[in-house]
Amino acid sequence: MGKDAPETPRVSAGVIEMDPALWVRRGDPPTMDRPHRHDDLEVNVVLRGRLDYLFGGSRVSVEAGHVAVFWAATPHRLIHPHRGDVCWVHIPLATVLSWSLPEDDVSTLLRMDPVIAPVTAVPGDIEALFESWRDELTGDHTEIALLEAQAVVRRILTRHRQSPRGRQEGGSPTVDGERPAAVEHVATMARYIAASFRDPISPSDVARTVHLAPTYAMGLFRRIVGTTVGGYLLRCRVAEAQRLLITTAQTVGEIGYAAGFSSQSSFYEHFRRMCACSPGEYRRRLR
Repeated sequence: MGKDAPETPRVSAGVIEMDPALWVRRGDPPTMDRPHRHDDLEVNVVLRGRLDYLFGGSRVSVEAGHVAVFWAATPHRLIHPHRGDVCWVHIPLATVLSWSLPEDDVSTLLRMDPVIAPVTAVPGDIEALFESWRDELTGDHTEIALLEAQAVVRRILTRHRQSPRGRQEGGSPTVDGERPAAVEHVATMARYIAASFRDPISPSDVARTVHLAPTYAMGLFRRIVGTTVGGYLLRCRVAEAQRLLITTAQTVGEIGYAAGFSSQSSFYEHFRRMCACSPGEYRRRLR
């Protein structure tokens, strides 16, 4: 466990692959030149400033005074970073699943949508709580800090059930100087992939959603998202397979087809490359 930086990341198909780890950080939002993913539950507490993400096919903004919780297996990237004060916590998904959350809450966390709630959903001083975690999550009181983190996540999920907010979008951030219209085109394409990844889809199908020539649309997508349309499609399928392995009793063979893979060999090859283990090993480890 570390509180300053996760393990040295790898790069696969334009996406930074980070190992799951218990990790905490506080400070300005970092500049990210490509998306990253990791098999953790990520908690972002925005004290000052704002976070703008490209996440799961949409632009998502987390304003000051709000908390965002999401499964970080979906590639996500900060865009147009603002100076501010943000607290980050990564909790390995295996740890979160050991909390025995209600099935509906687990399903909510494993979707491609962040859960966003005001900090008032968490009673007390969340900033002071986070400061205690910076030492306790990597010291002798990890168990106590994790119980507190679990309570925070449960309260946010309860607030979400009582008053669903959906995505929070705002402003027109740019990515590396790209015009807002270009970002919207890419968001539309990514949304289409996120909704259709279980079906056979081609680059032409994706480009057609924004009425652009396929070559131009594919280049625009790669420039902004940091990976190809094909790479993003594979990641959506692998993330869905991870979700099904955790939450259902379907066989590994059934899950491969349900996630959109055309063959078991393709499923095993891509899953092992992205998750560094077989589907069966992943299920056993998290259960």
